[in-house]
Amino acid sequence: MEITTIGLDLAKNVFQAHGADERGREVVRKKLHRHQVTEFFAKQAPCVVAMEACGGAHHWGRKLRQYGHEVRLIAPQYVKPYVKSQKNDAADAAAICEAASRPHMRFVTLKSVDQQTILAVHTVRSGFVKQRTALSNQMRGLLAEFGVVLPQGLARLRQGLLPALEREPGELTAGMHTLIGMLHEQLQRLDEQIGKLELQIRQWARQDERSRLLQQIPGVGPITASALTASVGDARQFEDARQMSAWLGLVPRQHSSGGKNVLLGITKRGDKYLRTLLIHGARAALKAYQRHPEKMPARLQQLLQRKHINIVCVALASRNARVAWAMLSRGEDYRQSSPIAETGLLPAMV
Repeated sequence: MEITTIGLDLAKNVFQAHGADERGREVVRKKLHRHQVTEFFAKQAPCVVAMEACGGAHHWGRKLRQYGHEVRLIAPQYVKPYVKSQKNDAADAAAICEAASRPHMRFVTLKSVDQQTILAVHTVRSGFVKQRTALSNQMRGLLAEFGVVLPQGLARLRQGLLPALEREPGELTAGMHTLIGMLHEQLQRLDEQIGKLELQIRQWARQDERSRLLQQIPGVGPITASALTASVGDARQFEDARQMSAWLGLVPRQHSSGGKNVLLGITKRGDKYLRTLLIHGARAALKAYQRHPEKMPARLQQLLQRKHINIVCVALASRNARVAWAMLSRGEDYRQSSPIAETGLLPAMV
């Protein structure tokens, strides 16, 4: 029997493959060690190979494509309902195979090496930023125990740390001075590392045509633009702008029943990092608009009069995501009065 679909359960060393024919009947069930995977798929006729979108999935997807297979990545939450019994590798592989055959299943776009490289830079930078925040809070907490209180904010910490130690030695011993000095050096090293990574991101954003295009949107800079283009890939995978906004978790969550529509807060599904960048960028754009009210769109002014500023920031982030979809899918420049902006999107998002 001809295999049309293979579900591959990924692992570190031991993989499980489940093959089915066009009627969904099991044809092959095989356990594969890591070094056997490429040999097994090289011998198979081109077919659909489905995997969960987890660690290593994009690497294996690119590798199996070289043998002519059609690779489909599925979000794990969409596979779980198809697991028939107890959880094990064979049941997971069968569930992946079953899910991939559904006509309305949603798939994750396979990322290229360049996309994964720039996203790795973003991941490391985000980790360093978290470390820096934790370190600055630790320094403030330790100093507060000895009567030295510093204002919030990294810039104020950098500027006021050494003068505060000289001006208010208080109960600080020589050992504490040494300890705070070590933490300060670590903070400076993190600043340098974050700066180097941000320089890489800005250089990549300047070289990438789509990233340069997205930076025309108010509230979208090189960091947001590069992360968005690397994560989205081909924007035409989304049917429309709202689907991309929903993919980012920026649309209302529904709890409707019996013909009564109930809309709650945003779903917060999808990539938290991307959603955070878009919301922070929208907040920065909103502050710039407030400094120059004559440049603020009329719909945004109306929304600010009726809603809390945080709600407006999320609405503006959702609008920016939809505008980004239009620009990426059509290759167009940003237009202040684009059709998306005139559809009443902002009020509809709150």
